[in-house]
Amino acid sequence: MSIGNLKDYGNKGNNFPWQYKMLQGLDALLSAFFNGGTSYLAPKAKSISISRPTIASSTLAGLNSLSIANVGTANGTVNTVTLKPGETISFDAGVLNNTLPSLNYNATGTEFLIIAVF
Repeated sequence: MSIGNLKDYGNKGNNFPWQYKMLQGLDALLSAFFNGGTSYLAPKAKSISISRPTIASSTLAGLNSLSIANVGTANGTVNTVTLKPGETISFDAGVLNNTLPSLNYNATGTEFLIIAVF
């Protein structure tokens, strides 16, 4: 049994209110010491970038998610792995504050559709 379990008729052992207050308190402490007073739990706006490269290059580091589709007629590569025509790969950094590393790609002779969220 956790501290804060409510035993009234409608909650039947629910401790959500106590857990939520503890998370808010931890967020306030972390924000005050490490994030300049900005809450870690507050929603943050994301930006989206869409591009159609036909050259060899690399993606930016620090992305939250990335999708690469080969919409051309020839093979391309992403980090030395072949991406055949019609194939799509997606990467997601996962939980809060995680980011992706830079990825190298080669779309020479074909066309990639890249959608990045950062």
